[in-house]
Amino acid sequence: MRSNRIRTTVLAATTLLAALSLTACGGDGGTDAKKPAATVQDTAGSPTPEATTAPEKDSTSPTDTEPASDSKPKAPATTARTEAPAAKPKPKPKPKAPVTCTGANTKVTVTKVSRPINHLLLTVTNTGDRPCYAYHAPMLRFDGAQAVFRVLQDSKPQAVVTLAPGQSAYAGIGLTGEPNGRKPYPSKHLGVTFADRNDGPVNSASTELTLPAGTYWDDNGFVTYWQSEMADALTY
Repeated sequence: MRSNRIRTTVLAATTLLAALSLTACGGDGGTDAKKPAATVQDTAGSPTPEATTAPEKDSTSPTDTEPASDSKPKAPATTARTEAPAAKPKPKPKPKAPVTCTGANTKVTVTKVSRPINHLLLTVTNTGDRPCYAYHAPMLRFDGAQAVFRVLQDSKPQAVVTLAPGQSAYAGIGLTGEPNGRKPYPSKHLGVTFADRNDGPVNSASTELTLPAGTYWDDNGFVTYWQSEMADALTY
């Protein structure tokens, strides 16, 4: 019982001290209670300055000390080339000097023609590698006759016929002339000899040709000078 009383007494004393403390606090704060409470400014009506921050520098942007790189590719540097000197053109070979046409550097043929009648055509072609002169008229012998067939002087050209390699000349053969009462001679072969510049036989063998079948000739026949054109050889 005694202990309960002591506890009750302690609690009562504690309660009294607390009440006195509250009374003292109420007296000191009387003036503070009369002060108007601080009002919070309406932020909705007045703008609040926004905090601004400086833009950050782009680490990849060019600076004053670093020039901007050119996006266009640069052309590669060219090195000078030394051109080789042009080859000199080879000099043209000098044309070969002409020679006399002979049986060794030509080919000779004989053919029968329909017009004029009783005529043959003699053709010579240069088979050599240089030009040749067909001087005067060919020297003809039928079947190995000793006499040379007559040359028609009226057929002499103004200039000597020159044959380049591969070119041809022509001579007309009139087998018969004015009738003289003698029978014409049949022949199967014809010997052809070329003339030199002085109208003499060249130092080469004559060319032997086979005549067309049924060839006849007489003493009034003739042969023309060498002509450049076939038509000229068959004019007489």
